[in-house]
Amino acid sequence: MKNSAADDVVDEMLDGMIAAHPDRLRRLPDTQVPVREDGPVDGKVAIVTGGGSGHEPTHAGYIGDGMLDGAAAGGVFSSPTADEFEELIAACDGDAGVLCVIENYEGA
Repeated sequence: MKNSAADDVVDEMLDGMIAAHPDRLRRLPDTQVPVREDGPVDGKVAIVTGGGSGHEPTHAGYIGDGMLDGAAAGGVFSSPTADEFEELIAACDGDAGVLCVIENYEGA
């Protein structure tokens, strides 16, 4: 069993999820933001969310057809950055709007 260094755990988790589901997921460059591999979907209201890592498969595990279009992953028990949410929204927008599901989560 491989143990991840604390600084690498989120990146390694995302890399593993994407390697296991390359038909469903891709990652925005230089971010911790996984999105639909086939997105954005033209004419669809995108649904995005995000939050701290450490409770996988939340949130990236819910990306796919009929579910989320993308999710921003923060550090373990930490919220994602506003910049990552901005990139997430732009990447998922299929010109019909984006619904952001924001949790009541303070993070660190």
